This record gives sequence, C-alpha cells and structure tokens, in this order.
Amino acid sequence: MAVPAERPAASTAFPWTTVLLGLAAVLVWDASGLDLPLAQLVGHASGFPWQFHPLLTNVFHEAARTLGWVVLWAVTLLAIWPVSPFKSLSTRERRGWAGSIWVALLVVVVLKGISHTSCPWDLEVFGGSAQHISHWLWGQRDGGPGHCFPAGHASTGFAFVTAHFWLKARHPALAQRWMWVALAAGAVLGLSQQLRGAHFMSHTLWTAWLCWTLGAMMWHFFRQTNTQHKILAE
Repeated sequence: MAVPAERPAASTAFPWTTVLLGLAAVLVWDASGLDLPLAQLVGHASGFPWQFHPLLTNVFHEAARTLGWVVLWAVTLLAIWPVSPFKSLSTRERRGWAGSIWVALLVVVVLKGISHTSCPWDLEVFGGSAQHISHWLWGQRDGGPGHCFPAGHASTGFAFVTAHFWLKARHPALAQRWMWVALAAGAVLGLSQQLRGAHFMSHTLWTAWLCWTLGAMMWHFFRQTNTQHKILAE
C-alpha cells in the first residue's frame, strides 16, 4: 500500500522581520509629512475634481465593495464545504484562514469607528471645515466628522492577505498568488479613494500593515495551539 506523502510543515516562528520592516516603513512615511502634499497633487481649495468620477465611485468603490462581499462569503463557505485544493486543509485551518479575514475587516471597522480623524475632502484646505492634525492625536477632534482612519475601503483587498498564511504550508504557489492579488487589490482600492479625497496615503499604508500583522498573529497563535494539541494527544 502506498505511503501518503508527508505534508510540509510550516514554521511556527513569528515573521518579526517582515512585520517590523513594514512598521518602520509606515512610520517613516508618517514622519515625512507627505500625506498633505501628495493629496494636494489631486485636490485643491475647491475640493477633489475626481471625488464623484463614475469610474472611481461606481466601479472602484461600489462594485468593488460588492465584489469584496461576494468573495468574503465564498471564502467563508469554502471553510465549511471545501473544494480542491482547500480540501487538503484541516477544518481548524479552514476556519482560521476564513476567520482571519473577518477579524482584519472588523478591526479596521472598529478603529475607524473610534477615530476622530476626518477625510481629506473634509479638511479646510480642500474646501471643508476640519483642520489637518495627526491621526495619532486620538482624543483631539479636528472639527470634522472624523471616522476616516485607517482606510476602510482598502481593507476590502488587504484583509484577504491574511489567508495566505494558512495556505502557504500546503500550497505555497497558491499562497503567493493569493498574497499578491490581495495586496494589489488593496493598493488599487486605496489609490482610488485617495484620488477621490477619501483618504491619505498613510491611511492606506496603515490598513495594509494592520491586515498583514493581524494575519501573522492569528496564524502564529494557531500554529502554537495546534502544536500543543498534538503534544497533548500523544
């Protein structure tokens, strides 16, 4: 009788290098103060000319959001009723990779909900009423509606990057493709919102880093607890 091929084992080491390098890059961007000058390349005192552009609003915002929900529920259903190649993942792994996407989205929503940072199109310099202050001043209001940090729409793409951690042990090629598609989708959606004046570059970058880091944390926790379960079962 043929002996089943041994599945490759995924390292349980937390990817500190990637997480810390990403954090350093985002902090450097924050410290550079380039958010406002970059936004001023497409916006001016009377607002953002592309704020209501049909391509950006109908396709990259509304249609992309709908597609994001479709993919999210498809992934959730695959966690319950898997098809190839996802059948090779255990039930706990499938729940982990679907759950990590939901967690990333939820964290971004919660942070936006408690943030006093307003969107660029609400700022006085772009025809609104809010002042441009750091998004790190959590207790200080800028005079606008707030609830604009980090970038929620970009998480429609970036949140899916979390799933690649669960795929890479069984299907490394698929995991790589999944990762790059998710990052590209998040970047495109983030840029489209920046062109409309809905977000600064830092909002998009922090969303990307948050989603990646949350995925790494959940995957690492899963691997650690999974190892402990195997030891206890022996």
